[in-house]
Amino acid sequence: MRTTKRFTPEVLTRFERQGRGTGAHEHYIPWHGVSRGDPASCGRSHLLKWRGRLRELLSDGELDQQLFAIMLPDVHDALEQFPLPLDRAPPLLARYGGSNPYEVVEGTLSVAARLGIKHPTTHGSKTSSPWVMTTDLVILFESEGKPHSALALAFKPTGWAQKSRTAELLALEREFWIAQGIPWCLITPDLYERSTALTLRRSAAWALGESVDPHMKTLAVEVARALAIHGLSAVLDDLTKRLGERDLAQRALWQAIWSGEFPLDLRRGWRPNAPLTRLDPAEFWNLNPIAARRSAWI
Repeated sequence: MRTTKRFTPEVLTRFERQGRGTGAHEHYIPWHGVSRGDPASCGRSHLLKWRGRLRELLSDGELDQQLFAIMLPDVHDALEQFPLPLDRAPPLLARYGGSNPYEVVEGTLSVAARLGIKHPTTHGSKTSSPWVMTTDLVILFESEGKPHSALALAFKPTGWAQKSRTAELLALEREFWIAQGIPWCLITPDLYERSTALTLRRSAAWALGESVDPHMKTLAVEVARALAIHGLSAVLDDLTKRLGERDLAQRALWQAIWSGEFPLDLRRGWRPNAPLTRLDPAEFWNLNPIAARRSAWI
């Protein structure tokens, strides 16, 4: 994909003009995107359809992080490539009515000065401007009777700690979220098993597809428990006969699995005849580094 060769102050101005980083739910516009007009990302990018919007994910790791995150219960919204304001601005939760709209929190320029870290800058056309930092993913939660809450997530490949500048910028990002009272976690491939992530990728089309009726998920759980030893194909064949459609059977089963109603061992391979191994719910959620709140930050 042909992309802008590098960031310049003019590119950042264009992003602001386009309203990037604003909105919520299906109206949110990520700061970075998978498009011809954006600087190239490192690795393979992905577009993931979820809740009426394509999610802009700039690497395999960000895809895995997104899938792990939206498995969690009570997820209200997910904002990828979220820009951190340079100067004082309303807190994130103000977008969702979760804080005083007149409150402001410090931006990254102030945080960098307080920590004694050089704030990143960008240059071009004989001008320079502060770089707009981003957080890879911010998850918003909503539970009945409770105020909105959030979790900020950064993703970095293995070996990030060997680069001192990367560690500095992560420290700056972490402190920004701490100032907002929002937990921050650093996710790396070392925190989860690759086989788990691959199972999520293979099943995402059904798990994130049109929601099925609750009684269909209940039926899927009953069939999976009864036929687990015979493998995935046997479970889907039986569900297809009962529900009338293979796609409906797939969605019922995988939505029950992702929600934890049937806590499958997600470390399984791709072979459909392999038995469905059921886990204790605590073991199931421990496979998810975000649900377990693991962080590579030290």
